[in-house]
Amino acid sequence: MAQNTRRIAVFVSPHGFGHAARATAVMAALQALAPDPGFEVFTTVPRWFFADSLGETAFGYHECLTDLGLVQRTPFMEDIAGTIRALDDLLPFRPAVVDALAARIRQLGCRMVLCDIAPLGIAVARRAGLPAVLVENFLWDWIYQGYGDAALDRHGAYLAALFAQADYHVQATPACLPRPADLHAAPVSRAPRTAPAQIRQALAVEAGQKMLLLTLGGVRGGFPSLKALAARDDVCFVIPGASPAPDFRGNLRLLPHRSSFFHPDLMAAADAVAGKLGYSTVAELYYAGAPFAYVWRERFRESAPLGAFVSAEMAGFGIAPDAFESGAWLERLDELLSLPPRPRQEENGATQIARFMLAHWPA
Repeated sequence: MAQNTRRIAVFVSPHGFGHAARATAVMAALQALAPDPGFEVFTTVPRWFFADSLGETAFGYHECLTDLGLVQRTPFMEDIAGTIRALDDLLPFRPAVVDALAARIRQLGCRMVLCDIAPLGIAVARRAGLPAVLVENFLWDWIYQGYGDAALDRHGAYLAALFAQADYHVQATPACLPRPADLHAAPVSRAPRTAPAQIRQALAVEAGQKMLLLTLGGVRGGFPSLKALAARDDVCFVIPGASPAPDFRGNLRLLPHRSSFFHPDLMAAADAVAGKLGYSTVAELYYAGAPFAYVWRERFRESAPLGAFVSAEMAGFGIAPDAFESGAWLERLDELLSLPPRPRQEENGATQIARFMLAHWPA
């Protein structure tokens, strides 16, 4: 990478792709607002995810377990015992790890640290003497409290103390637990970059055929029966993550997690979306406007406030995980496709956060 005068260390939670999508949206907004931003990304989210949004040479990549979140058995079921074992291994963060990362980001010339709920970044920023910007719509201590487990609460208390040490706190709409913050931002979303008509043509969506995107937010497994989808040949189903290579068969478009299609472009081209309820999906659909049949998770505390936001501000309805996986939700497919779109033109929260970070750049 070329030398940049505004270099930022970006620590990203690897729990799904949603946190990476939000952090990438902020980085892209910084690229648009400033002539010289540079990024050093610390996470275990695959490097390609950031490259697809920012370009191959716009950032340095450092594979690092910055956060755990929750261990998932399936896209809709958490493994609490596995989560506790993993947290026991990870927390508290080892001083040697924090020291080494602090030395690395100083050596790389970073002047600010951006954390999308990756608490390690805050600890590293404190050790390096750099300002930390925390971006969240929930924090892990609040999520852990929903399971009523003493071990999770113990780890949550440690993380809460770290989160409180952030120099700047940004809450992104829809926030699960609204609280005082230095900035309350609009929904944060990556922007599409290809016209919907071009995307539909590339996917071979027939004229007059509806296009429905199925998404699980980067977590593997849990898709409904392909046979049930194939029976609705009036609808073209596009399913990222359903195949190791692009596979177009009948009315199904099975794609790998990384394909030639930029995910926000698929969102913007779809007539409707169905899948896991997560922040980045909600934020991208908030601007794209397509109706959303969202799958809630009974015990995951983020589901209720995100679902309430969809009901109040967007078009869509909730479906149960078992109905999604069995294909029973297809009984409501016509209802979903009949909902009118509700696109938004307001300023993206990513731009608001980028402007805030530049305004608070250290002297």
